[in-house]
Amino acid sequence: MDWEWGTDMAASTNGILAGKRILVAGVTMDSSIGFATAKVAQEQGATVLISNFGRALGITRRIAKRLPVEPAVLELDVTDPEHLERLPELVGEHLGPDAGLDGVVHSIAYGNPETLLGGKFLDGPWEDVAQAVQVSAYSLKSLATACRPLMGEGGSIVGLTFDATVAWPAYDWMGVAKAGLESCSRYLARDLGPEGIRVNLVSAGPLRTLAAKAIPGFTELEDMWTTRAPLGWDNTDQEPTARAVCALLSDFFPATTGEIVHVDGGFHAMGA
Repeated sequence: MDWEWGTDMAASTNGILAGKRILVAGVTMDSSIGFATAKVAQEQGATVLISNFGRALGITRRIAKRLPVEPAVLELDVTDPEHLERLPELVGEHLGPDAGLDGVVHSIAYGNPETLLGGKFLDGPWEDVAQAVQVSAYSLKSLATACRPLMGEGGSIVGLTFDATVAWPAYDWMGVAKAGLESCSRYLARDLGPEGIRVNLVSAGPLRTLAAKAIPGFTELEDMWTTRAPLGWDNTDQEPTARAVCALLSDFFPATTGEIVHVDGGFHAMGA
């Protein structure tokens, strides 16, 4: 075996992503899955770009310095058509005019916690629901089509979900949005497959990210994992999820698309 999962490699030349160019969209804090994915991708040899927008952009630029190699930070609002249209140009500015992308990570979701989460399902207003669906689900399609001109045979798009096959305590309309994301990924897999582009999702167990902490009643979800995950579950460790994302970005899954890989300690396979 000529590669290894490293924790101190700045940029491996023989990792599973060696030579690949990866965009991780939606990196805010160093506690996020997106940040962990960018770190593992760099350790596995990838050249990484990260993105954010608005007030969070400054935070992203600061935390980018904590990665093994400080990446370029792109301004990208996946709900803004102008941002999406100029994305190939921005990528070219940082990677070279003829450079493309080998992989794209969609680490983007939002639902107003005051109106849509924490037991407010029956009262959630359409305006906020529409925003949650656009940001959390439709944006996967928007990002994929914006990056499509930069990708080709062997390309990989990976998104992040939280199992949307059941109704969870407190998750409410975000669960609906994630169900849309999961369906969207399958249709993208269908339509981009003929171009050799794979589309998959990673479904992680509950992790103490900034977004999760904003969900009223999040501890109810965490508590369920303490007794039902046969492998156990560390809700402060994003690296297992990041490793799964990077594996799907690599060439190790050339015939896998439209799939949801669970990284949840086995919780999803257990009965009540």
